Amino acid sequence: MIELLLTSFPAIFRYYQLKRRGEAMTVWNMRTAVFLWAFLAFLLFVTIFYFHPKSYSGLLPYRTVSIVAQTSGPVTEVAVRNMQRVSVGDLLFRIENNTQKAALKQAEAEFDKITAAAAKASDTLKVAEASVAVSSASLDKLKGDLENAQALVARNSGTREAVRLAESSFAIGEANLASAQAQQSLAQAEISQTIPAQRKAAEAALESAKVALGMTEVRSFTDGVVTQLAMSTGSPASTLILSPAMVIIPDRPNDLPLRITAGFPQVARSALYEGMPAEISCDTNIGLSFSNTVLPARVRHIQPAIATGQIVPGGQLIDLSQRVTRGSLLVYLELEHKDQEKIMVDGTGCIVQTYTNDLGGFTGHLIAATGVVKAVGLRLKVWGALIAGIGLAGGSH
Repeated sequence: MIELLLTSFPAIFRYYQLKRRGEAMTVWNMRTAVFLWAFLAFLLFVTIFYFHPKSYSGLLPYRTVSIVAQTSGPVTEVAVRNMQRVSVGDLLFRIENNTQKAALKQAEAEFDKITAAAAKASDTLKVAEASVAVSSASLDKLKGDLENAQALVARNSGTREAVRLAESSFAIGEANLASAQAQQSLAQAEISQTIPAQRKAAEAALESAKVALGMTEVRSFTDGVVTQLAMSTGSPASTLILSPAMVIIPDRPNDLPLRITAGFPQVARSALYEGMPAEISCDTNIGLSFSNTVLPARVRHIQPAIATGQIVPGGQLIDLSQRVTRGSLLVYLELEHKDQEKIMVDGTGCIVQTYTNDLGGFTGHLIAATGVVKAVGLRLKVWGALIAGIGLAGGSH
């Protein structure tokens, strides 16, 4: 161990001291040197492991998009293949759509019927307006006849019977005018209220039919690569999210930095801080030449909560004694050099080594210098991962 080598100077000094004196080296005369060696080694161990936390659970997470149909039916066309790149709006597959087409035609017919009804109501209003005009003119004439009959009676030149006939005709004329006005109001209400309401309902039904027909064509909502395509022409389209027809691995947005996540022990919270330098070595980047194997990075965010402590509503009271597993502290890291992001493989596992360098004074510089030990240890572990990865250490890989 490097720590033992660095702290072995008391034993080495005592050994040369005894040799110069010509004394034999025994457990008794070496006890103080060995004890001091063990104490210094333990102190160095604690210092290094406390101020430079390491995580073996580093991961480069990525998202997937499950593709499911929004309507059921047999698949009539599959427009993509496995590992094919797709863009937003590209057709993925089609579903049999005879029922949706028939519903669309019916909705279009209903809409045309409402349009014809609107034209008919407009003509009806014109007829009602003409009828009102005729009835109004006729009423004016009958009113004049009634006034003439009443004037003749007043001059004893007419008869009461003629007045009664004129009054009856005038009343009939008023009724005809009221009827014509009612027909006009009805036609106006038909145009201003009934027809618009029916038109909105027909438009909604037409739009719904178009949407239902559109659901028979499943298109991509993201740019990415198709994988796990598990359907063919004639297969029933699944609408269950747990049984997707295919999975798309979306492209990472250019403005979204690549972030590696790592779980650290909770006791490391006091040593970790945002902006802390780190080194990352991922399994997919390990090579014999060690080129781009250990990548510089920095801590960007520390999750302010431990995942295992979350509580969700349930039908049973929570028994904390059953929560024996201690959760890890989730830390997000970003690579120092953005051009190295292109060599990273989504989903790869990583070793993350952090280094404390924010302490002041001589002691702070001394603690920062001890990070060299962890850096050497990281590279030795990378060699071990290489040996295990190529199968020399046994295992199934």
